[in-house]
Amino acid sequence: MSRSPPAPPQQTRAHRLNGPVTNPWRTANAETLAKALSETRHRTLGLIQAWQAALPDLSVPPLPGMNPPLWEWGHIAWFQEWWTVRNRQRCEGTRSASSGDGFGPSLMPRADALYNSSEVAHDRRWSLPLPDLQHTQGYLADVLAQSLAHLRGAPNASDEALYFWRLVLQHEAMHNEAAVYMAQGLGLALPEALCVGHAQAGTGPVSASALHIPAQVWTLGHSGPGFFFDNECQAHPVQLSAFEIDAAAVTWAQYLPFLQATGYPLPPHVRGAQGDWQVRRLGQWQAMDLNAPVVHVSAADAQAWCTWAGRRLPTEAEWACAAHSPDFAWGQVWEWTASDFAPYPGFVVHPYRDYSEPWWHDHRVLRGACAATSAQVVDVRYRNFFVPERRDIFAGFRSVKM
Repeated sequence: MSRSPPAPPQQTRAHRLNGPVTNPWRTANAETLAKALSETRHRTLGLIQAWQAALPDLSVPPLPGMNPPLWEWGHIAWFQEWWTVRNRQRCEGTRSASSGDGFGPSLMPRADALYNSSEVAHDRRWSLPLPDLQHTQGYLADVLAQSLAHLRGAPNASDEALYFWRLVLQHEAMHNEAAVYMAQGLGLALPEALCVGHAQAGTGPVSASALHIPAQVWTLGHSGPGFFFDNECQAHPVQLSAFEIDAAAVTWAQYLPFLQATGYPLPPHVRGAQGDWQVRRLGQWQAMDLNAPVVHVSAADAQAWCTWAGRRLPTEAEWACAAHSPDFAWGQVWEWTASDFAPYPGFVVHPYRDYSEPWWHDHRVLRGACAATSAQVVDVRYRNFFVPERRDIFAGFRSVKM
């Protein structure tokens, strides 16, 4: 039996991003990119210091959502070095080869055998002879210096010439987010300033509880200049029927009645304590903000709530279309969609061949951003993707009327 969901609150305490958010770093010039790379590295180093203070031996269990911290940080340096230092075709952008004779030697002996994620299986990363923290930080510093030197010498400001610096900027920012959700999973206390990644906006009330989107042909995917991931191409038309979608992500005030009515398992980091609900954030239990979006739910959890409430998850195209409404409020969570992660028509793989292609069809698309997502990543076109059972990431959802 379907149920109407509780009416969402008309305002929240959380700051919001509203409407179509586009990423200015996708079209940034060399000078702006250099500054952004340095600022992102500042966050990386802050997270390294915070992790060391919270977990002096830097030892984490070999779980699917984890990586050894020393491997994470060495991989950040290796990825930047591979594409912007060692790659002799670095200014060719998407026309560059992905490997072979066009790549020079590394600054660190055996770096490829340690940090190449395409070659080093996840489970092996715990048994690798990784350099210690001091040498890892030295590798990070040396690579950044050389990468910035090559950026200053880029022959022009074309999208292809700057492609790899834009790529490594977003790659490092993504790993910074991973450092936050891994710390959350381990219950580590990190400084809040390092855990919030993007400038937030829109503190006023949500002007509507639902958005009514008319039937239309929507263009899904990247078009125009600037950086883009291969899975965002090619832009193509999608026929959408009219639909009604939540203006904001589903909140705890809407989700808790479902838990209480069905006995469905609690998400991680949630507990009932003396008649009140609490959430654990980075090792600290605190009173639950009922107006905050639900977080740490899997795609199945989201679908279970939708079934109970007589709703459904939006398709990726519906989410993207609705996100262009000025009243569309981004939550502080990634949002599960009903769409499998699959190539758009006309897909062409980019030089970083393992970014998208190995993960088709067994991953699910998430859209939006979470509080830990760096500003350099947040973009209405960005396709995040995880296996649908993941609950460790900062994921929630919004729903569509049946």
